[in-house]
Formats: sequence, structure tokens, C-alpha cells
Amino acid sequence: MIRAAADTDVPGILDIYNDVIVTSTAVYSDDPVTLDNRRAWLRGRQQQGYPVLVAAEGDAVVGFASFGDFRSSPGYRYTVEHTVHVHPERRGTGIGRQLIESLIPLAVAQGKHVMIAGVDAANSGSIRFHERLGFIQVARFEEVGFKFGRWLDLVFLQRKLGG
Repeated sequence: MIRAAADTDVPGILDIYNDVIVTSTAVYSDDPVTLDNRRAWLRGRQQQGYPVLVAAEGDAVVGFASFGDFRSSPGYRYTVEHTVHVHPERRGTGIGRQLIESLIPLAVAQGKHVMIAGVDAANSGSIRFHERLGFIQVARFEEVGFKFGRWLDLVFLQRKLGG
């Protein structure tokens, strides 16, 4: 079930996010975050009017997605950048697709024109995932991130939403 995130979902969101941090280059951060950090993130998104969706199986959060400002300058107000993460045991089951497919109409309803995805260039699975959802690669930034003792390239993909 895909639904809006509630405060009670924050521990599940935290578990997924911290797993991504410690096991992958999907997030260019070295250190796990705290429960207070994720609570503040959720409140911040809600205060800005941006959605946070969760995929839930019973009481368990098995994935989450959101979008927020791409950049803070007013000229970028119609462009958002999204995030989507799925529990490691549920990846490849369609949950990520369901989350993004639920997120896009919310962006359109807010009058957004473009959605951006920032993906580690070595993550071919995520790049293919986004391409299947209609995103196209528009940029590659070489060695802009550093994690696990190596330089990382970042790929930007975009999807025009209309409007």
C-alpha cells in the first residue's frame, strides 16, 4: 500500500535510509543519521508542502519516496529532485516503481515541470530503473563525490512532467 508518511513511519524510513548509507553509494554520506534527523526531514518536507510517501506492508515500511526543491533560486521553482529507497529485502519487486508512479502525479498537481534524479554513475540498476520510468540521462559529473575510499561520478536524469 502506498500512502502519505506519518510520524510513526519515521523509524522504518530511518532503517532503510541508514542501510543505504552504510551499504551503497546511492547516498553520498558516510555516517548513518539519527531518528531526530529523519523526523526533522519529514517535518521539513511537510512544511514545504512536499509529499513523503511510504510503501507499507502491514505496519512495516518497505520503501519511501519524496521530492523537494532542485535548487533554491526562484527560476528553478518548477523543477524538483526526488529520492526513492526500498528495503534491501524488497528491492526488485516493483515497490520503487509504485512509489515513483505515485509521486509523479503529486508533482504535476503542484505545477512542477521537471523531475530530476541524481544517481551514482556506477549504479546501472538505478539508471535503468529511471529510464524505464521515462527519465533520460542529461548530465554526468565526474569525481564529484567521495565514499568508500574512491571518487564517484554522478549522473543526472530528468523527466519532463508537462505543465
